[in-house]
Amino acid sequence: QVQLVESGGGLVQAGGSLRLSCAASGTTFGISVMGWYRQAPGKQRELVATITSGGSTNYADSVKGRFTISRDKAKNTVYLQMNSLKPEDTAVFYCYARRGYDMWGQGTQVTVSS
Repeated sequence: QVQLVESGGGLVQAGGSLRLSCAASGTTFGISVMGWYRQAPGKQRELVATITSGGSTNYADSVKGRFTISRDKAKNTVYLQMNSLKPEDTAVFYCYARRGYDMWGQGTQVTVSS
């Protein structure tokens, strides 16, 4: 069993920055991918960024050049540095991990005011 706990969400003005963290605990051996998805009100959950155990990254086109995902394998933690935030980035951000099956955190709210 793996638990994912997010932190770092909040309210920020457009153009500002936030850093999200997600710590995995429990049976973390074998986690192949970690990342972030988000869900805005009335919209489907969508990919933001993922990183593999080998360090390969994947980003949604809408965040390329603004967001950076990184991973501290020793701490079983994944980070999402978000810069140049826009009001359309407002959403609940969910931590994601894959260990043969998909796992999700409880979500953290990110609100970007104009």
